Amino acid sequence: MRGPKAQEPRPASIPTSGARTPIAPPALRHYALLGLLSLLWGVSYNFAKVAVATIPPLTTTAARVAIAAVLLATLLRASGVAVFSSRYPWRLLTIQAVMINIVPWSMSAWAAQTIDSGLVAVLNSTSPIFAFFITWAITRHEPATGAKLAGALAGLAGVVLIVGVGVASDIGAQVPQQLACVLGAILFGIAAVHGRRFDALPPLVPATLTLIVGAAVLTPLSLVIDRPWLLTPSRSSLIAAGCLAVFSTAAALYLYYRILATLGSIAAASQSYLRIVFGVAIGIFFLGESLTAERLAGIALIVAGVIAMTRPVVSIRTMRPGDRC
Repeated sequence: MRGPKAQEPRPASIPTSGARTPIAPPALRHYALLGLLSLLWGVSYNFAKVAVATIPPLTTTAARVAIAAVLLATLLRASGVAVFSSRYPWRLLTIQAVMINIVPWSMSAWAAQTIDSGLVAVLNSTSPIFAFFITWAITRHEPATGAKLAGALAGLAGVVLIVGVGVASDIGAQVPQQLACVLGAILFGIAAVHGRRFDALPPLVPATLTLIVGAAVLTPLSLVIDRPWLLTPSRSSLIAAGCLAVFSTAAALYLYYRILATLGSIAAASQSYLRIVFGVAIGIFFLGESLTAERLAGIALIVAGVIAMTRPVVSIRTMRPGDRC
């Protein structure tokens, strides 16, 4: 009797994030995890840029998700937790998979075929802006201050500057790709809020199960549409796709849900401004991409906005007359 129960944990028996301190010490460890996640996701756009050179975007994303799903499922099973259980909220996990890997990653891979990986990184990294607006207008599960609102508006101005200049200068040639990245960022922002529903589960569980759902959807589509057995991918594309799956997907998603459960949705999305730095810098130094004045101004607005949204909030209660400083 005890063996099966240990392998199929009940979500209700697992401590929820409500039992944790939202901003828990040590802060240095949390910042280190945010930095590592930023690096892993920042370099993902560069990996994708190299991979889609000879591998279609849909197949690139399907391989990314499927390989990562196998890795995390193996790790989850080795830890004694059931990979498949009727106790898991599969409907919610399917919704999360659509918003966090199926649609956003497919769109960013498609966009990476024609626009710089640095620009893909910038536009995809606007997710905390949309996470804030969802939190502020709908869920209200975290403090939404005036400073954060100003930061969100500054970030939106940065997006408009980047995309708007593209419309004026290139007669809209790359606007569909840029808008696809923005849509992916919106979905990622929604996923950051929706992901709090899985706080009762160990971080490895939603990370693994959303990838399994994504693989179940994307792999058949890849087989039918791209017929990958007829492809002749280059060695560099294969290596990039492998790194994308192992480091920027399996490892990064585990870190994402771990941070989401401890720091909250807005803070979890705050790695985006560091992700911009990594994505743009790697694109410039290793892929020969350029940084225009318009993009630099847009990046500055987005970074400033995300920083403003992720600053710690001091409770007004500490300023009551009867309280001591």
